[in-house]
Amino acid sequence: MLLLGIILLVIGLITGISILWTIGLILAVVGGVLWILGSTGRAVAGRRHYW
Repeated sequence: MLLLGIILLVIGLITGISILWTIGLILAVVGGVLWILGSTGRAVAGRRHYW
């Protein structure tokens, strides 16, 4: 999710499409939060690992 958010951010900045930039920003923030919670060993949504 974090990688997809960053990709959409870059595409949105290059093309000037603001909706892609907004969606990319939201996905990057959510992905970052999930990554931080997962790296601390905390179970997120009942799952400890996401692979």
